[in-house]
Amino acid sequence: MGSIEVFDKYYIEYEKWFEKNKNIYLSELNLLKSLIPDGLNGIEIGVGTGRFAEPLNIKIGVEPSDNMEMIAENRGIMVIKGSAEKLTFDNNSFEFALMVTTICFVDDPVKALKEAYRIIKPSGFIVIAFVPSDSFIGEFYIQKKDKSRFYKDAKFYTVREVEDFLKISGFKNLFYRQTLFENTNDYVQPYKDGYGEGGFVAVRAEK
Repeated sequence: MGSIEVFDKYYIEYEKWFEKNKNIYLSELNLLKSLIPDGLNGIEIGVGTGRFAEPLNIKIGVEPSDNMEMIAENRGIMVIKGSAEKLTFDNNSFEFALMVTTICFVDDPVKALKEAYRIIKPSGFIVIAFVPSDSFIGEFYIQKKDKSRFYKDAKFYTVREVEDFLKISGFKNLFYRQTLFENTNDYVQPYKDGYGEGGFVAVRAEK
């Protein structure tokens, strides 16, 4: 079963993860809010059920899963069915693009990022959030990969690998921020600049 089919089949379980792990989710969300100014016209590529797009006031998303799309639309997101490697938007359409853990599910990361670059306006930016393969969370997911419904088909990358993808795709001026320094859901964790300590990293790169 491919990743799209898995997310389509287990979308309710996916939604429950956010409810069960609320403080982890809020830690990630606060980090993303710190990198995306209010009032910009953005798109989330791999919008899922809209858990990030809605609070970040992103009105348009791309998503291949029908059931994920349904929930995202109920959250007020206009969802375009499609894949990250072939976006059906004109050049220079958005001020920014967001990808949250999407990079580990695309078939061709460079092709996906080149498409994102194409649809972002000059002086716009992309934010990619992911779990580095060499972080404590990444190592845990990789060890349990074969037993995980959602991450069985995922490909985890190091920060340097994602950085290379971005630079090959034309992006520049990369800036990193990280959170999830402990494996706990007991409280909302802070974020700080850089990478190498947190299990959840976001990189903002300019066109």
